[in-house]
Amino acid sequence: MIIVNWNAGVQIRECVESVLENDPGCIEQIIVIDNASIDGSADVIEKLPKVDVIRAGKNLGFAAACNLGASKGSAPYILFLNPDTRVGANSFLVPHTFMEQVGNDRVGICGIQLVDEQGQVSRTCARFPTLTRLVLQALGVNKISGFRHTGVHITEWDHKRSARVDHVIGAFFLIRRPLFETLGGFDEQFFVYLEDIDLSYRAYNQGYISMYLTEAQAFHAGGGTSSQVKDIRLFYSLRSRLLYGFKHFPIWQAWLLTGVTMVLEPCSRLLYCVIRRDWDGIKHTIQGYRMLWRNLPQVLFGFKPRCG
Repeated sequence: MIIVNWNAGVQIRECVESVLENDPGCIEQIIVIDNASIDGSADVIEKLPKVDVIRAGKNLGFAAACNLGASKGSAPYILFLNPDTRVGANSFLVPHTFMEQVGNDRVGICGIQLVDEQGQVSRTCARFPTLTRLVLQALGVNKISGFRHTGVHITEWDHKRSARVDHVIGAFFLIRRPLFETLGGFDEQFFVYLEDIDLSYRAYNQGYISMYLTEAQAFHAGGGTSSQVKDIRLFYSLRSRLLYGFKHFPIWQAWLLTGVTMVLEPCSRLLYCVIRRDWDGIKHTIQGYRMLWRNLPQVLFGFKPRCG
């Protein structure tokens, strides 16, 4: 099990304690990669059983930290778990048993049903991004009633039945170790965001599928520690979108996506904030796009295509 911690506060302790309390005996090791937290959260869990805290010394980002954690283990399955989750009695056994069943050897990735603080089922599964889906999402079309099916996130589905999906959220992401290693792990060009769906897409191209199971549940707060830095979160989200486009789309589509993201989307975002009178949102949008403009040359010309 891999947990990436960055100033998760009390959440990381609650997460690890829930794992220890509900471990059916299939968790060999809990590897926590601490991305240079300054809140003391890593110190609190360091002496707990089965926990191995690896201090990165700097913020590696989610993808690189996950890869580092995976390199330290040897179990046949790897579970990537967010620190803002709390698992239940069946959270591990159900997906593990499912993937071990005869005939499920092509199930490469498995996720479970997540619930929020109100006990409501979170709509966490996603479709593989396409140019059309990303453009409509950039313009906010998927927020309009009747057009929610046009986005990447499957928000129109209630998530109350098990199903094969394109992608399960990285907050609870169980993958076969041989598949993870064959794919070369997460692409570290994604500092955070979309690295998980990129991995799911590459697994799909290798003939593996992702399953979403409702027979097991876990709590997920959502937003995580990134909610503390909304402008930086926006920057990395947009940056990852452009990286994904240049990695997986024809070059003309990637450039079109860049144009929509850099020119049209900030206008739609600012208009949406004005309508809602979200003045902080306007500030975060401007700051996020300022960072993206500064980083754009690196995104456009520093990207390295990666196979796997």
